[in-house]
Amino acid sequence: MKRVLILAAVSETVTGAGLLILPTLVIRLLLGAEPSGVAVLIARVTGIALIALGIACWPSRMNPFFGMLTYNALMSSYLVWVGVHGEWVGSLLWLVAALHALITILLGGAWLRGSKTVQRT
Repeated sequence: MKRVLILAAVSETVTGAGLLILPTLVIRLLLGAEPSGVAVLIARVTGIALIALGIACWPSRMNPFFGMLTYNALMSSYLVWVGVHGEWVGSLLWLVAALHALITILLGGAWLRGSKTVQRT
């Protein structure tokens, strides 16, 4: 069962990385269509989610935590990038980017506190 979980985690992470880095190519290969409009943005958001899912599903005790940390760090960064460079900036974009950044900071702080606790024992 562990091997199947590893295979699933790797395949989701690779697919997610492809959607994040080369969304047009991956969409063309998967669906046989050219993405237009906001589809590339949505593909990249999906890619971020798949990368985080792959990390969360890797068999290890802390990986669900690292999956959420990865998701929020990448999502906040990408939303800020979209807000600065993109043509699609809705009324909630900056609020959602800030919330993802806040969650990233909280998760990062929890990770650092946990690391210090482990080092002391």
